[in-house]
Amino acid sequence: MSIIDAKIPAGPLKDKWSNHKAHIGVVSPANKKKLDIIVVGTGLAGGSAAASLAELGYNVTAFCYQDSPRRAHSIAAQGGINAAKNYPNDNDSVFRLFYETIKGGDYRAREANVYRLAEVSNAIIDQCVAQGVPFARDYGGLLANRSFGGALVSRTFYARGQTGQQLLLGCYAAMNRQIEKGKIKVYNRHEVLDVVVVEGKARGVIARDLVTGKIERFGAHAVVLATGGYGNVFFLSTNAMGCNGSAAWQAYKRGAYFGNPCFVQIHPTCIPVHGEQQSKLTLMSESLRNDGRVWVPKKIEDAKKLQAGTLNPNDIPDEDRDFYLERRYPAFGNLVPRDVASRAAKERCDAGYGVNNTGKAVFLDFKYAIEQLGRETIEKRYGNLFQMYEKITAVDPYHNPMMIYPAIHYSMGGLWVDYNLMTTIPGLYSIGECNFSDHGANRLGASALMQGLADGYFILPYTIGDYLAKEIQTPKIQTNTPEFEAAEKHVTDRLRKLYDIKGTKSPDHFHKQLGHIMWDYIGMAREAKGLEKAIQLIADLKAEFYKDLRVVGEFTAMNNELEKAARVADFIELADLMAHDALDRNESCGGHCRLESVTPDGEAKRDDEHYKYVSIWEYTGENKAPELHKEELVFENVELTQRSYK
Repeated sequence: MSIIDAKIPAGPLKDKWSNHKAHIGVVSPANKKKLDIIVVGTGLAGGSAAASLAELGYNVTAFCYQDSPRRAHSIAAQGGINAAKNYPNDNDSVFRLFYETIKGGDYRAREANVYRLAEVSNAIIDQCVAQGVPFARDYGGLLANRSFGGALVSRTFYARGQTGQQLLLGCYAAMNRQIEKGKIKVYNRHEVLDVVVVEGKARGVIARDLVTGKIERFGAHAVVLATGGYGNVFFLSTNAMGCNGSAAWQAYKRGAYFGNPCFVQIHPTCIPVHGEQQSKLTLMSESLRNDGRVWVPKKIEDAKKLQAGTLNPNDIPDEDRDFYLERRYPAFGNLVPRDVASRAAKERCDAGYGVNNTGKAVFLDFKYAIEQLGRETIEKRYGNLFQMYEKITAVDPYHNPMMIYPAIHYSMGGLWVDYNLMTTIPGLYSIGECNFSDHGANRLGASALMQGLADGYFILPYTIGDYLAKEIQTPKIQTNTPEFEAAEKHVTDRLRKLYDIKGTKSPDHFHKQLGHIMWDYIGMAREAKGLEKAIQLIADLKAEFYKDLRVVGEFTAMNNELEKAARVADFIELADLMAHDALDRNESCGGHCRLESVTPDGEAKRDDEHYKYVSIWEYTGENKAPELHKEELVFENVELTQRSYK
């Protein structure tokens, strides 16, 4: 078993980051001009990293598969971004943000990384305000805050329900400044399909031009992956259909270890599934739980009438409504963490109290907030979200309660990285949702944007210098070498293999089948026999995929079906790793309920004696079982307790 070195600095928690920065390598301004960095992905993590690295003087090449960095999926984030500014004067602090993040992740994240995240959070807000991000403000002109699940204070900064979009526009403006100066070259509509490793170091990538189909080589002294998560392995998720885990997965197959692959976020406030042909789910911001009350009927006969469509929810009196989050978790009420809210909704629906025609929905009701605050106030806070809900469902949430149900949202697992955000391949970095590092078994709301911008603006620009300081004598990376030639051939042969199957079923057919397996056996509730069955079902699906896949269109041209086929092939392999990881972890933690590990009243039961570690998986070859390594988690600043939000 390899020795896992997370490179966590010694010393007190509050001093680790400042001491680390003081003792790592630095590249001089003159030498930065000699060094090339590839950044894959242009969302908040990749965009902020590209802008910051170019501002420092490095030569940056950035890739996005969309037609513009403005379309990165970070744009879809709605509710806000956390920071420990303590503007409401409600006793927030860096330590409180650190503690609630560690606790929210069910004590399955590194203390050092999470504290650093909280420590730099305040600088993110200053940076974004300077860029012109139009955060909401209170009457006195200070930046406004609202609450999110898992927190006892209001620390979430927001721009109505468009926070991700506004932050991305600020980030994009910073990128454009460097594009105009010639320090960033952006390749739009290019998908990175492999990482090139030369003498053990990441030295470039192989990308496909999605417009022409051409396979191209790109070299650099270091490579940064910022490609987001892999939630679309479940097919139905809140992610855009194009979101995928292929770049990270190919890096894994090149030698980058994968951390906690079975940890995925179940978001409690999504519009329920409404048909067999649906290709994605729509997220309703968690910020809605500030003012909306979650409930189902107390009487099973009322639930049956709602399911049959013969009863209007407004006709159910308050005394017959079960505000189950407020009942079960009075300290946090409707603002319990996402995993707790999701499991509670599933429990009520499984018991027969669901409120839509499938029985898989609960109400999120704004009647009480409108009565107390007035419709105008609610419109100012959530107007665009209410419009979106009405357009999708044809229900006016000002007059009828929203219907919501849990759905796959975010990936806490990802490429394993050390404290410097470097993977087990020297020179290959992973930032944002693409890595595993900050959220443990459950991400608190409004922390995704925080992590992406922390990594890109304030962490990677320091830590990558420690590696590149040793590379200043390395000449420009040439791509006419055997390693690049072999990598390009590998990509071309793989795509040709998929194209030449000439079966009868589309990539989407196999993706949907995979999604059913994932949700049924590796979703919110898991058990050993189900996970063992999932491993067999995934193997059977993989065999059928390589026997009966049909890719239409031309091979050397724009071909969306070929793109999908390669991504689905990666998802199938990733699903197998997720099943193995879930089977190994015989404990409930975060949003991952092992039915063998629950308390008598049905709450998740963590097992710190046997599973207080990061699961780190090493690729050992095609159709071979992956090898498990463990990074033991050490907690010196928090006490491990079974989480309680009561």
